[in-house]
Amino acid sequence: MSLPRSERVAVVTGAGSGIGRETAILLGELGYAVVLVGRDAVKLALVQESLPGSEVMTCDMGNAAAVEKLIAAVDLRFGHIDVLVNNAGTTPLKPIEYYALAEIDEIFRVNAIGPCVAIARALPIMKRHGGGCIVNVSSMATIDPFPGLYPYAAAKASVNLMARSVVNEAGKHGVRAFAVAPGAVETPLLRSLFKADAFPASRTLDPKVVAKTIVECVQGKRDSDNGNTVFLPSP
Repeated sequence: MSLPRSERVAVVTGAGSGIGRETAILLGELGYAVVLVGRDAVKLALVQESLPGSEVMTCDMGNAAAVEKLIAAVDLRFGHIDVLVNNAGTTPLKPIEYYALAEIDEIFRVNAIGPCVAIARALPIMKRHGGGCIVNVSSMATIDPFPGLYPYAAAKASVNLMARSVVNEAGKHGVRAFAVAPGAVETPLLRSLFKADAFPASRTLDPKVVAKTIVECVQGKRDSDNGNTVFLPSP
């Protein structure tokens, strides 16, 4: 069934699990038409089952050309974008000197270049329709990198500055932007790096807590942080 073009539209990347999934669900409950974005169509379809009215668009956020096509497709489909949540992320965990060139390249493409392109292409759409909200999911690693997260921390630091740049340039057009930087979050990515005995769940954040903060930014409940980074330390 076709969704009405007047409906508020939110694009959530990395929506197949963890923070992205919980954010998408909360936005759906608020009445947004949610575009679920990720690389794994099966995971996205599972989220879609619990989120009536959502749509799936597969995209590798590490592929800049694909990101451009994604934003253009959303604009063509709905005619506007009200919210963009840049959540997709990836990293291994290893000492600085053991990072291969291909790993460094992928980490920066997914965590930094993808969001940068998505913002650059979504911003004119938001300005055209009187504003919008961009939330970048960052990391506490941007102020205190955990050993082994060398390129990830650097890539995530860039999305903090992207939020500030958006507000400095487009705030006058009604566009708000935030970075939300949690500590360790109980997600599949975290568990791909740390086993429970090495990093117990008691030391992690529930992804729903992070999603709630993201949605508060969207709702205007954290406008005092507009252009800034909201840090959420782990327990």
